[in-house]
Amino acid sequence: MNTLLLTHPDCLEHETPKGHPERVDRLRAINQILAAPHFQRLDRLEAPRGLRESVLLAHEESYVSRIEEAVPSEGMEAVDPDTWLSPRSLDAALRGVGAATRAVDAVFNGEAVNAFCATRPPGHHAESDKAMGFCFFNNAAIAALHARENHNAQRVAVVDFDVHHGNGTQEIFWSDRDLFYGSTHQMPLFPGTGEMSETGVGNIVNAPLRAGDGSDRFREAMMSTILPALDAFEPDLIVVSAGFDAHRDDPLGSLQLSEEDFIWITLRLLELADQHCEGRLVSVLEGGYDLRALASSVGCHVQTLMRAAEIS
Repeated sequence: MNTLLLTHPDCLEHETPKGHPERVDRLRAINQILAAPHFQRLDRLEAPRGLRESVLLAHEESYVSRIEEAVPSEGMEAVDPDTWLSPRSLDAALRGVGAATRAVDAVFNGEAVNAFCATRPPGHHAESDKAMGFCFFNNAAIAALHARENHNAQRVAVVDFDVHHGNGTQEIFWSDRDLFYGSTHQMPLFPGTGEMSETGVGNIVNAPLRAGDGSDRFREAMMSTILPALDAFEPDLIVVSAGFDAHRDDPLGSLQLSEEDFIWITLRLLELADQHCEGRLVSVLEGGYDLRALASSVGCHVQTLMRAAEIS
C-alpha cells in the first residue's frame, strides 16, 4: 500500500485580502512540488465535500449555521481581523473536512497505511463555536471524532507541531479522556494558549518553546514530553496537525526548525503509529507561510510518509 494524497481544486478558491499570509499560492507551491517525478507513486484522490454531520462532530450547530450564513455572494467578509470569508470559502473548508474524514476511512479500511491532506484553509484554531486564526472548521479534531464515530476507534491522538498553539483542538478535546492533544509551539505568540499547566483531564500535553529555539530544544521537548505521553496513551489512530511555520524562514514565527526536523518528527510519529495502531496516521496541513520553506518541508514530510508505507 502507498501513501494517499487528498486535495481538491476548490481549496484554491478560498480568497483572502492582498498581502494576507494564508493565500492561494501556498497550495499552488505544494501542488507544484508534489507533481515532481519522485511523488508519482502517491495514490491520489480528490477530496470529497465534507458532510455537515461530520462538521457537527466538533462544532456547535449554531456556529456552523452562522458560518454558512456569513459567506458573501461577492467580495470578502471579515469574521475577525485575520479570518476572511469569500464566496467559495465554505466549499474550500468543506473539502478540508472531506479530505480528513476520507483519509481516516482509507487508513481504517486498508486502502492506505497513511495519508496527507493538502487543503486550505487550515483548521486547528477553530474552536467548537468560534472561527479564528484563518480557520473555520477543525479538520484534525473532526478526523479524530470521525474515527471514533465510524471506525470504533477507542482512543485517538492529535499531535501538533505548528508554530502556533492549536487552541481549537485543545478546546474541543478538553474534557474527553479518550482524546489526546500534544503540541509544541512558540510562546508567547498567537493565540496565547498552550501553557504546560493547561492539561484538560490529563489528556492535554503542551510543550511550549521560546523564540529562537531550534532543533535541539524542539527534539528534546518532543522526546521528553510529547512522545512519552503519546506512547502511554496507546492511540488507535494518530492525526498530525502538520504546520510548517516553525521553519526558520517562516515570517509568522521565530522558531528555527529545518526540513530535517520535520523528517525527524514524522519518523518518530510513524514509529509510534506502527507500535500502537498498525501504522495508521493521517496528516492534515495547517500553517506554513514562506512558500519555498513550505513546499520543501511538505515534500520532505510526504516522502517520509511514502517510505514508511512502502516498507510496511
